[in-house]
Amino acid sequence: MSTSLPRRILGRTGLEVSIVCAGCAPLGDMPETFGYSVPEEQALATLRAIFRSPITFLDTAAAYGDGESERRIGLVLRELGGLPPGYVLATKADRDLATGRFDAWQVRRSVERSLKLLGLQKLQLVYFHDPEHAGLTVSEALAPEGPVRMLLALRDAGLIEHVGVAAGPIDMLLAYIETGLFEVVITHNRYTLLNRTAEPLIQRANELGVAVVNAAPYGSGLLAKGPAAYPRYAYRQAHPEELERARQLEEICARHGVPLAAAALQFSLRDPRITATIVGMSRPERVEETLRLATWPIPDSLWEELATVPPLPYDPQTGQLVSTT
Repeated sequence: MSTSLPRRILGRTGLEVSIVCAGCAPLGDMPETFGYSVPEEQALATLRAIFRSPITFLDTAAAYGDGESERRIGLVLRELGGLPPGYVLATKADRDLATGRFDAWQVRRSVERSLKLLGLQKLQLVYFHDPEHAGLTVSEALAPEGPVRMLLALRDAGLIEHVGVAAGPIDMLLAYIETGLFEVVITHNRYTLLNRTAEPLIQRANELGVAVVNAAPYGSGLLAKGPAAYPRYAYRQAHPEELERARQLEEICARHGVPLAAAALQFSLRDPRITATIVGMSRPERVEETLRLATWPIPDSLWEELATVPPLPYDPQTGQLVSTT
C-alpha cells in the first residue's frame, strides 16, 4: 500500500508506533460483543494485510475470544518468522473469564498464556485490563500481593518491557495513572465525536507524561457505518439521543462531501495529546479503507460545524453524568 502514516513515540516507552493502531478484538471472533462473527481464514487474511500496510502498531488482549485473537496473531507471526522489526504488538493481562478471578496468580497465568499463544519470548507492552469487570477496586489491584504488583514483577523479570492500564471508568483510570506505575493508558468509546468524557484523563495523562491511546473512535461502529446501518454505541444498542446526534453529524459531513467515518477517525488522530488511535479491523479490505479515511482531506469549516453539535455528557457504559472540566 502506497499510503504512509505518521509515527509517534509512545510516551516514556520509547517505542515508535503508527498513529493508527490495528485493533484485533474482532479477530477473536466475538459476535456477542460486535454483533458479527469473524472466521479464522478471514482473520488471518486481515492480519496479513495489516503487516503489508504502514500500520506498525497492533493491539490485542488475553480476553479477546478468550485467547483466540492472540492465537490467530501467533499463527501469522509464525508465518513471518516472528514479529517483524519496527512493529509493536501490545496485549493485555485479563481476569479468568470463567471464574472472574483477577489476582496475582491470574495475571501470571494470563501473561504466560499470551507468550505461548503469540509464540514470543517477551511482550513489548502489556496493559492491566478491565479490572472493573472483576469487581476490583484500585486499592485491591495495587495491594502488595495484588495483580498490578505481579505485572510489575513480570516486567522486572524481563518477560514484559512496558506496562500500561486499560479500562472504562475515567475516575478509575485517573487513579491508576496518578500512581506513576503505568507508561500508557487506553480509553475507549469516551473520546469521540459523540462523547468527550475522557477529556480529564487525556489532559492529566499528558501532564504526567503517560502516553494516551484512544480506542473505538467510531463508538464501536455507529460513527463508521452510520446510525441507520449500525445503531450501536459502546457495544450496546445506541440510545435515542446518540442516534439523533449521530444523524446530525452525518448530515453535516454529507454537506461537506466527507464520510462520517473519516471525520470520526480524524477527530482522534488530529489531537496532539493522543499518540495512537485503535481501530478494530475484521476483514482485509478494512485495512486499506482505514488508511483512506485517515488521510481524507477535511476542511477547517467542517470541524467548525461539527463543533456545534454538543457531545453527550454521560459515561457511555454506566449512563452516569461525568464532568469534563
